[in-house]
Amino acid sequence: MNTRKTVFSSAVVLYFIIGLEILIMISPFAGFFYSVFKPFLLELAKYPATKWLSAFFLPHMIVPPDGFLKFIRVMGSILFVGGMGLFFICALQVYSHKFLKKGAVLKGLYSYIRHPQYLNLAVAGIGLSILWPRFLVIVLWLAMVLMYYFLAKDEERRMLNQYGDSYREHIGSTGMFLPKRFEEVLLPSGAIRKLAVFCVLVMIVLGGAFSLRAYTIRHLPLWNKGNVTAISIADKDRFKMDHRMGDVISLEEIRKRLDDNKVYLVYFLPQNYIMQGLIADTGGEWKLYKQHHTISMITDWIFHPFRHLEEGHHAMHTHAHSAEGNGVVRRLIFLKIDNTKGDKPYDAFAVNAVRIPGFMADIDIHNLKVLELKELSRETGWGQVPTPVF
Repeated sequence: MNTRKTVFSSAVVLYFIIGLEILIMISPFAGFFYSVFKPFLLELAKYPATKWLSAFFLPHMIVPPDGFLKFIRVMGSILFVGGMGLFFICALQVYSHKFLKKGAVLKGLYSYIRHPQYLNLAVAGIGLSILWPRFLVIVLWLAMVLMYYFLAKDEERRMLNQYGDSYREHIGSTGMFLPKRFEEVLLPSGAIRKLAVFCVLVMIVLGGAFSLRAYTIRHLPLWNKGNVTAISIADKDRFKMDHRMGDVISLEEIRKRLDDNKVYLVYFLPQNYIMQGLIADTGGEWKLYKQHHTISMITDWIFHPFRHLEEGHHAMHTHAHSAEGNGVVRRLIFLKIDNTKGDKPYDAFAVNAVRIPGFMADIDIHNLKVLELKELSRETGWGQVPTPVF
């Protein structure tokens, strides 16, 4: 019994470690984490059948382009913080009863459901899957939910052995994960029916994630001309991108670096956009794990969902004016897109598309002057680790 519980608990811990990849990748421990996790992600990314697991299904690098996606992102923080908060409250109840030898916990949330800790961890897991929306995280969430069920059944057998009729009465008046009246409808008795419910849950969750990805891609702030597609990071930059990208790619310094037979994706962003290392290795200062602001970045990521995305945009006024005194500088990162026909702008965001950093250009957008050009390595600031594309 103890071995089984240890295995289940370890699997849940593993889920949260992988789900909290974003926290680890911006910490000084990123190298240690990815020395173990990177080979697994790279193996998934090698095959079309599994590459989708390392892809993302919601915006992470750009400001969500509409109210619906902004609402989902805010709900991610609420669910994560709320779920973890209630989990710790329930844990305090359980351990205080153990310490004071008061027997089984039957009050508070436990008077409605028998396993509120697992329910709240599952809720926090949904929030975490929104905060770091890699398909792998949501798949592992489904596995975690299934393990919670078996772990809860195992715990109930032990509670019945220990407390007998009093806990049997508690089982009769409460639901396992939901209030009894809802659970009787949603979780019917019988192993086959419960398996069918889980299969439906899998279809809803994965179908919902793929639908959100399709919705996100269709609402991205894009500009397109021929074989070049551009995406703006900040909402306020879309007007500049729409009115200047055509002229930018016509500049001699840019045009001679573009191949008419290749497909390109261009990120249109402030010079000091904080997450540009996820796009390409533009310099050591943009490898977040080398900075010393891990705690502030984590709290911003959870409690200020869009500030870390807009920070560079707001800070541009102190760094991004050209030497002429009248222009506004934007950094354009050009990626070559392989394994796609490029017939549509959205093709650059396909799961199986290969995105290869090419070069970056700091451009005075008002005066159409190239201030700096830099050839880039074929890797991002995190090496070959699959990173978000939007």
